[in-house]
Amino acid sequence: MDSSLFTAIRLAFPVDIDTPAITVPGEQASVYTWRDLDEASAMLANLLVFLELPAGARVAAQTDKSVETLLLYLAVLRAGGVYVPLNTAYRADEMAFFIEDAQPSVVVCSAANFGLISKMAFSRGVQHVFTLNTDRTGTLLQRAAHHGRSHTPVPRAADDLAAIVYTSGTTGRSKGAMLSHGNLLSNALTLRAYWDWRPDDVLLHALPLFHVHGLFVACHAALLGASRMIWLNQFEPMRVLEQLPHSTVFMGVPTLYTRLLAQPGLSPEACARLRVFISGSAPLRADTLREFLARTGHTILERYGMSETLMLSSNPCRASDGARRAGTVGRALPGVQLRITAQGVPLPVGEPGEVEVRGPSVCQGYWQLPDKTQEAFTPDGWFLTGDVGSVDAQGYLSLVGRSKDLIITGGINVYPAEVEATINTLPGVLESAVIGLPHPDFGEAVVAVVVARGAVAEAEVASWMGALKDSLAYFKCPKRIVVQTELPRNAMGKVQKNLLRAAYNGLFAATA
Repeated sequence: MDSSLFTAIRLAFPVDIDTPAITVPGEQASVYTWRDLDEASAMLANLLVFLELPAGARVAAQTDKSVETLLLYLAVLRAGGVYVPLNTAYRADEMAFFIEDAQPSVVVCSAANFGLISKMAFSRGVQHVFTLNTDRTGTLLQRAAHHGRSHTPVPRAADDLAAIVYTSGTTGRSKGAMLSHGNLLSNALTLRAYWDWRPDDVLLHALPLFHVHGLFVACHAALLGASRMIWLNQFEPMRVLEQLPHSTVFMGVPTLYTRLLAQPGLSPEACARLRVFISGSAPLRADTLREFLARTGHTILERYGMSETLMLSSNPCRASDGARRAGTVGRALPGVQLRITAQGVPLPVGEPGEVEVRGPSVCQGYWQLPDKTQEAFTPDGWFLTGDVGSVDAQGYLSLVGRSKDLIITGGINVYPAEVEATINTLPGVLESAVIGLPHPDFGEAVVAVVVARGAVAEAEVASWMGALKDSLAYFKCPKRIVVQTELPRNAMGKVQKNLLRAAYNGLFAATA
């Protein structure tokens, strides 16, 4: 039986495939029909087949958001390959690691980065490097133009690998979560049903494509729902406001909602067609939810998921299923099992503990890391999320903390250990502790508390900031560096980050 995600997506296309599937507004507005999605992904898939790649070949993509990037993803699925999306903010050292670890047969990047990426890729055994730009140029499309517009999708089993999504690790080394066709398809079908997707829906897509939220949650639901997308390559509040009256569904991270609230044009009239606003990837502040309701008449639907598990829980979409509760991420989705434990022992209702899950969307493990895979699961098969939460009598999950010091800034995960390792290599730095602090725009901001080897001038702190921007993706770079004479430690010598967070909790209050 063919369990290919692409086959399911293609079967969901409307009967009239010459109707619009994706519209891109702007001065050079464009429309992609369902036929365009089918034929363009076929041409790209035929190119991949022509390259005679090995079975299960990985295709890594570090490209700016465009409809063509989505088509590349669909083509990789169609050709039976494994898609590896990479954040466009990753720097040279980070990209070198991902290419070496994933061992892709094909790498696709922007033309501006071709010189750097191709050199590191070819030196690590990559066979093919193509370019893809947001203006429909690049060698990938040039090569694909010579191939046919029809292609029979390669059959895949449910447990065949479909994507590897890298997520930061607490030791500083990124881990590749292995997601199968079954993982992705089961979650997409669940969301299509639970969020009531239908053909007359219009998704306003303003999320990046290297992230689970934008690529898997948003695109899969719309494609399987035969729902049109309005496509924005970047989130710009004014452009989003212009398109809200033509949309029925909007997905965003909390940062996007706070930026929309800063726009005077956000009103009930602008949102009159909207069926649902959905938020995820980071905790939504209760005051943001309340202000958004007051301004628009809509209660944002908050949900919860991870790169390793896809979506796990959601506040109700239908009013008949209950209320959307501020401070919660809703109930476990159909097919998902969730339990709260302390040292492996299930806890009573209402008590906070480790959030453990299992279900058809939980990943197979981490790419080439069997030890880390084993550590991520309990002996009876539950995945350890690393989050701390509690479940009330009605089944609503509230997340109260993260057991591994994960920082979520603007919807993107940052682990302190990776940032600390880089900071500690800077001249003049003795040691550092990286923490997340409340921020009115990003939800959390990365802050570094540094112990210097001697007296420090402002110019030296500025030089550290500059060096970090050259070494780390922008979202990992500290918003502030605070210099202290020592770090607070407990009797075992462990840095007490809770004391640091308490001491600097109001650091960004003045920007609110």
